[in-house]
Amino acid sequence: MIGAQHVLSILRHAGKKTLEHKRTPMLATVSGVVTTKPALIAYVDRTIPQFEIITTKSFQVKYNPGNREPIICEMEIGSFGNSVGLRNCGMDEALDEITLLRKKGIRALLNVSISGSSAEDFILLAIAFHEVADILELNFSCPHAAAGYGSSIGCDPSITAMYVKAIKEALPACKALIFPKLTPNVDDIGLIARSAIEAGADGLVAINTVGPVIHKEHHSGKPILQNALGGKGGKSGRWVLQDALRSVARIREAVGPDIPIIGMGGVSTGSDIVAMLEHGADVVGIGSAFGKVMQKHWADYAADLVDDAQHILNGGTDPQNASNWYNATLSMSYEPHKVIDMVMHDNDTAIITLDGAKPFEAGQFVFLWIPGVGEKPFSIAIDDPLTFVVKRKGAFTDALLDLKTGDDIYVRGLYGAAVETPVTKHAVLIAGGTGVAVLPALARSLYEKKTDIDMFIGTSAIVGEEKKGILEEHLEHYGTVTVIADDGIVARVLQHVSLSFKPIDSTAVYIVGPEKFMAKAAHLARKAGIGEKNILLSMELSTMCGIGMCGECVCGERLTCQWGTFVSYDYLEREAPHLL
Repeated sequence: MIGAQHVLSILRHAGKKTLEHKRTPMLATVSGVVTTKPALIAYVDRTIPQFEIITTKSFQVKYNPGNREPIICEMEIGSFGNSVGLRNCGMDEALDEITLLRKKGIRALLNVSISGSSAEDFILLAIAFHEVADILELNFSCPHAAAGYGSSIGCDPSITAMYVKAIKEALPACKALIFPKLTPNVDDIGLIARSAIEAGADGLVAINTVGPVIHKEHHSGKPILQNALGGKGGKSGRWVLQDALRSVARIREAVGPDIPIIGMGGVSTGSDIVAMLEHGADVVGIGSAFGKVMQKHWADYAADLVDDAQHILNGGTDPQNASNWYNATLSMSYEPHKVIDMVMHDNDTAIITLDGAKPFEAGQFVFLWIPGVGEKPFSIAIDDPLTFVVKRKGAFTDALLDLKTGDDIYVRGLYGAAVETPVTKHAVLIAGGTGVAVLPALARSLYEKKTDIDMFIGTSAIVGEEKKGILEEHLEHYGTVTVIADDGIVARVLQHVSLSFKPIDSTAVYIVGPEKFMAKAAHLARKAGIGEKNILLSMELSTMCGIGMCGECVCGERLTCQWGTFVSYDYLEREAPHLL
């Protein structure tokens, strides 16, 4: 960490100097995208030097589960609606995480975003984070808690000034710079900006999302986002670029040349970076654009963005090299389907068959969406007709199991990537519960490589009462299938697996199911002598977007929505040992 005044000197006039001296533009990540988890902050800090400022998600005093899925939608290519609902782990856990990151060392300046609905909340958060942050970004998009105010804090110049002043007075020895993040949804953002600076803010961030508006899915005509606002959500990405440029220009006009501005909103090309600088930004934030780029190419994209911008600054046209990494198709479109069959395997588990087909590989998944109810990710069991195994777990799966033949349902994806199977003579596939849905595609792939396959499936049934295993007839085309009832003993199937691990030098083990089940199975495989690279676990972690924006599915430093769900034991042991 470096001192606040030194940071201020770095940021002040950075954009102007870039334009005048054709220096490398200074980039920042934005709150809520890319650097949303400690592992992702560390990943970006290590692999993308073009980001000289790393911004956290917005933290609140208490844990906030946010809105239910869908929380993000893509209405046009690169243009998003979002209603995350400030999902975050809360102040105490976040402080522990960031303190640990600081101890390990961070190259970039760290911008910690904080959010509250009262001055007291912001003061608590500022006191907690100012010693670990270089910048404190005040997310002023929450409604002011005092009676009589319905608008966001950042919509009223007097409230904006009151909050900034209260924080500065409560923390006169603040070790971080104070940068309010301003909303464009006001008559005059310049007036708000000036009030923040006059109250003592050190700099400004703009813009937050535009809107909110209702985002409707074009097949159904129904709102996509799931929240208490009737599906309203903010606009981010390409379609807000002009709003962002106008806002930044107005802020610069209002506050003069000496106040640092981090400008963001819709930036996705080198030309956009230069335009943001020309409109008055000192640092350029890039967020939603990374939802259009595969994680393994994030560093390439960032490097080409800067090179493209540098080429323009030197008098050339935009070479548009960054576009080579940008997905120029819709990433979040929905396909309508109808339920053609629903077979209950037991009271809580069903095989749901939809019309149509979707070719896929093991390690990939889709989202199922019911308008007005929500969406969740699911592995596909069979590609034609499109078949899923669904177990009752909550409100959404209850709704799925209540569907009738002929009912509409929507599918988006594929997401993830095909598993890279080690070359072995023999494979053992182990599945617990609905993890069996992953086995058909995996078994087919291995069978086509002439691998001998033994499959073991655990069910929650009682011995003597179990039905024929879910998908058993389908799986028997590829190898031997053994179905074991738990009979009241959790993971009882693992007692029957060990003999199939031999000969260990030519065996690979694939495990699907709950995390504790997979960890136990993996430890048994290691104990039997199976090599770490030949043990693969399907880490079906929580994911809410599928395109790398929310960061919820991070496993170690990898997003499973990008890399695929299967992860080797040696990677987990090295990068995410807590999952073992």
